[in-house]
Amino acid sequence: VILVAPDGKKPKNLQADRVVRTLDAAQALVRAKNSQSDLRVLLTGGTHELREPLRFDARDGGRNGHTVTWQSVPGQRAVLSGGSQVTGWTLHDPAKNIWVADVPTGIRSRQLYVDGKLAQRTQLLIAESKKTRGHLAFSRRGLTVNDAALAERIAGLSNPSELEIEEMGSFTDRYSPVRTVDGNTLVMEQPAWDNNNFGYDTLKSPYNRGAVYLNNAYELISGPNQWYLDSANGKVFYQPADGRSMTAADVRLPRLESLVQVGGSYREPVKNLAFRNLTFAHTTWNFPSGPNGYVDQQSGAHIVGEYAKPADFLTSCQDGCPEFEKSRNEWHQIPAAVQVSAAERVSFDGNRFEQLGSVALGLGMDPNAYASGVGYGAAHIAVRRNTFTNSAGSGIVVGGVQPDAHHPRDRRMVNHDVTITDNTISTVGQEYRDNAGILSTYVTRATITHNTLTDLPYDGIDIGWGWGINDPGGNLYYLEAGLYNHQPIYRTPTTFRENYVAYNLIHDTKQAMHDGGSIYTLSASPGTVIERNYVYDSRVTFGALIDQGTRYVVMRENVFLGSSRWVYVNSDDGNPDTFNTKDNLITKNWWDVGPARNPEGPGYNNRLVDNVQITDGVFPPEAQEVMTGAGARP
Repeated sequence: VILVAPDGKKPKNLQADRVVRTLDAAQALVRAKNSQSDLRVLLTGGTHELREPLRFDARDGGRNGHTVTWQSVPGQRAVLSGGSQVTGWTLHDPAKNIWVADVPTGIRSRQLYVDGKLAQRTQLLIAESKKTRGHLAFSRRGLTVNDAALAERIAGLSNPSELEIEEMGSFTDRYSPVRTVDGNTLVMEQPAWDNNNFGYDTLKSPYNRGAVYLNNAYELISGPNQWYLDSANGKVFYQPADGRSMTAADVRLPRLESLVQVGGSYREPVKNLAFRNLTFAHTTWNFPSGPNGYVDQQSGAHIVGEYAKPADFLTSCQDGCPEFEKSRNEWHQIPAAVQVSAAERVSFDGNRFEQLGSVALGLGMDPNAYASGVGYGAAHIAVRRNTFTNSAGSGIVVGGVQPDAHHPRDRRMVNHDVTITDNTISTVGQEYRDNAGILSTYVTRATITHNTLTDLPYDGIDIGWGWGINDPGGNLYYLEAGLYNHQPIYRTPTTFRENYVAYNLIHDTKQAMHDGGSIYTLSASPGTVIERNYVYDSRVTFGALIDQGTRYVVMRENVFLGSSRWVYVNSDDGNPDTFNTKDNLITKNWWDVGPARNPEGPGYNNRLVDNVQITDGVFPPEAQEVMTGAGARP
């Protein structure tokens, strides 16, 4: 037992073989002894502010069958923090109750945490929906605001180069930085502006919603829990609730973008490492503030870099085009605060992931999401009894989206045997609102059971990726779209198979986004079963969306309440080969309102049989058993 106590003192009645003051010293001891016995590294309670992320490679796991466990001292809670406490608040504007504090000059952050919660960046609504955009003109240069009062207000904002446009589409939440303000035109940063305006569900032409906001100026502070960082002058401003002061508030400004980086190599993966009863908190992710912005495509995947576009792409490429398809295999993923790749037998038990500026926990994602530069290769990973809350991105992401994720060059890259069970996930995806509570892409044997997911802007549990593009024979729709000019039509299956999604409680989803499902699937997945989940209050969208390319999935004995469609099977009803969504069995589910949508006809073979509609609110015992048994267990 190695005790990490910054004051060098050992609590009474605690057995420890060594006492050290720093995490680095503990790690050095582990490397010296991890082949001799099991090791426990105990962290005393309180906040441990990290100057840099904790990095674990093959030297840090247990050797010769032993395990290394990092955990809080029993009865205490250690917080691994990537931020610094902000103190010395003074009242800046008494009329509005806006307070100010000094922070290091030049520090950057897209997040601020006040009393354990995510504060809101300032925001000005400039169009409520795509139907109310008559005063906005889109051009290659930027966005022109043809509303005199609104344009005058924008022209009066300080630090125009820190402004950004955010747009809420049907399934995308896009951010584009502003370069400068020229009269009534917001001159936009490139390549974010161009990239956000071609493809699908674009900033200019969203499928649904289409609210447009101008974010991040001091003058836009207009209500409680809003904040603004003046990085150049080292000032942070915050407006608490009326009558509240900041003198006793616990405020954390992040410095780090990740806290823990577990990453070996395919030849020498990290093995036998455990994290228990810790809190991971206070990170940011500054990439969207740069010239690439956040060119969201879906579920955190985003475009980075420059791509050739048609000269008239603002009209010709608003529902896809061949030039857009070139970007698809190069999309990036949002990195995680806690990163795991090239690792075997790693577990997370009873931890808290909170106040994080990106994905909370990332397992086997693409290399671009890892500081180590090595992605994939997450095997026999267990995530049990953790809490995920108050964060900007997804709670948990497993798997990547690029070619090595679905057809790996090296079999050691395959993500497999990942267990996610008894976790509680709520109020995540609060700033990148296209992010699901749990996303599992190309994974073999992902087991996602007995989790509770609630208060989410988008989906609950999403499995699969690729819209059937990478399955044997490909997808006719994307052949016609020009995708296969840039990639092969694969003849072998992907690594997405034998997944099990069961006994989950999912409710209060779709609080911001329109498209998607509380349970959502993409692409062929032989041997995958979705059963005995309880889904309700999906904001009258889809309970389950069986989306493009989904094949060989069995969905049975689930309960869906209060959806516009309890299940939506996204096949093209003119040609079953267009989207290739077929060969699925949906049986013995219970639902109350909202019919199913399943195109019929030869070639589909999507069987919806023996499903029962409940019209009187009285559920049979079998359905009640599903409802009471779903969710995280005590």
